[in-house]
Formats: sequence, C-alpha cells, structure tokens
Amino acid sequence: MRKAYEASGVNVEAGYEAVERIKSHAARTKVPGVLGGLGGFGGLFEPNLSGIKEPVFVSGTDGVGTKLKLAFLLDKHDTVGIDCVAMCVNDVVCGGAKPLFFLDYIAVGKNSPAQVEEIVKGIADGCVEAGCALVGGETAEMPGFYPVGEYDVAGFCVGVVDKSKILTPERMREGDAVLALASSGVHSNGFSLVRRVFGLDGEEAKANLSERFSELGGERLGDVLLTPTRIYVREVLRLFEAGVLNGAAHITGGGFFENVPRCLGDGFGVEVEREKVRVLPIFELLTKRAGLCDVEAFSTFNMGVGMVFVVPRERVSEAFALVPELYEIGRVVKGSGVNLKGAR
Repeated sequence: MRKAYEASGVNVEAGYEAVERIKSHAARTKVPGVLGGLGGFGGLFEPNLSGIKEPVFVSGTDGVGTKLKLAFLLDKHDTVGIDCVAMCVNDVVCGGAKPLFFLDYIAVGKNSPAQVEEIVKGIADGCVEAGCALVGGETAEMPGFYPVGEYDVAGFCVGVVDKSKILTPERMREGDAVLALASSGVHSNGFSLVRRVFGLDGEEAKANLSERFSELGGERLGDVLLTPTRIYVREVLRLFEAGVLNGAAHITGGGFFENVPRCLGDGFGVEVEREKVRVLPIFELLTKRAGLCDVEAFSTFNMGVGMVFVVPRERVSEAFALVPELYEIGRVVKGSGVNLKGAR
C-alpha cells in the first residue's frame, strides 16, 4: 500500500524524515507551559494565568502571500517562516495580548525534508523572537496541486490578555500622539505589485532579482525584498505593560489607510504628516517605478512604518524612553480615517 501511495507522488518516508529534522527547531521555542513535544495529534499548552483576573485568549492566522515566489526563485527558504510568525503575532499583540503558542501549516508539491527544515527553522526563529512556543503543525504533500519545489505556508497564533487591559478604541482621545516604529522593508504585503513593477514573473525574473540599485545602497534587489518581516512583540508589550498605549496598529495589507483606523474609536481619525514619515529607500524606488502617488503608496505598502502607536500626549516622553526608536508622525483628531497631510 505504501508503494502505491508513493507511486502517486506522496513519499511517507520523506514525511517522517522532515518531522525528525524539525524537532530540534521546535525544541528551541519551548517556553513554560509547553507539555510534550512534536508528534502527538495535538499540541499541548498549559498557560500560567496567575495575575490575570479575567483571561481573554486572542488568536490570529495569516500566511506569507506571493512573497514566497521570491523564495522559490532564489532557492532561499529560511526566512519566510519568520514572515509567517510575524504576520500572526504582530496582529495578536495589537490588543495587548502576549503570544503563547504557534502552529504552522506547510503544503508542498514534493516533500523535500531539507527544504521543510529550512522553512521550519525560520518559523522557530520567529517564535523565539516573539517569545512563543511552536507546539505543532502540519506538512502536507500535495502532488499535482503545487509544482515540485514550491509550497505555501500559513500559521496560527494564540495569545492572552487580561480583559480589563485590552487595547480597545474607546481609549482614544483627541490630541493623542501618533508614533511610528520602523519596518524592516516591504514585509509580507503588496508583493503582487512588487513582482509586476520589477519584472519578477517572467523569464528574466531571476536575473532581475540579482540587479543592484544605487538607491538600495548597492544591495541585490532580491536580498532587500526577501528581508523578513520585523516582529514587534517585545516593543509593544513593553509599552503596553507600562500603561502608555491607547492603541496599536500593525501596518499590513491596505497600508496606513486601512490599518490605522482599526485601532481608533468612533468619531476619531488621524492626521499623519507625510514629511515626518521616514520612508525606506525600497519604497522610494517602488513608488517611482510604479508611478504611484502618495495616497496610492500609503494605501498599499507600509512605507517604512511597521507599527503605529497611539499614546497620550503627556506620556510621549515616557514612550520614547521605553522604545528609543519611536518617532512622532501625527495626532488623533475628531473625524474619521487617515488624513495624509502634505501628500504628493
């Protein structure tokens, strides 16, 4: 029976080898509360809820999107797992929740244990950075569905926060400061447009990824684009635990215009001063090549800002002391949405 299954394109032995290879990576992520290891039917986690009066579990799920196409072209698979973790934990922490554990799902055209190990290594790296445990996952071999050498990866995270401390829009006040924390690059959104702009879908795609741009400091385009999504858990929790946050927004798909309003209360908007935003060189290059105006660019990409925070005006200096990399880009106003002042 196993030979018949292998003849159909599914290698069971390769699946077993992949599991053995990734066990050591999962072990690196172990935190208090993890019960057992990989191999069971379900991941076990016993949360320590001491000091939390009314625990609320916050969950999030996401993937890496078409950024994976670049990993295939460059045959580099050890960073996309970080992206997967980041896209989940950065969402969960916006409510003030501490990420507890993470599960992944990897679907491949053909199971290459070495490739799967690279992907999971990145996932484990992301979990270590976020302080959560990789407690399980699934690797599905799907011949005929995905081409050989290609795959998809998605993840799921659970965090916990005390109900009375959840960051809700009701905290907003007119005049609150809007602060920014830098992104590491394009992160994991907008890559369908990125691929079109730089010609990364045709026969010249691989050569184009090797191109070096003076605007990018001479770095290879592929290296810049494949830079993994930054994980903000430590910085957000530092601000949250100090009680200086009224809101937080993870700048992902939809850019500023879709994501910032998600942390605002009814009747409030934000004014963002375009000239104060520290736009990264990759976005200057992207928007120029794509012919995007500021409104289009800021509604598609993070433009160099991975997290936005709303902080009471009187506590801004405290926030800066806790996270020195923060800088101010605007303020909360009566109204709705995002007003990008000075947009070009």
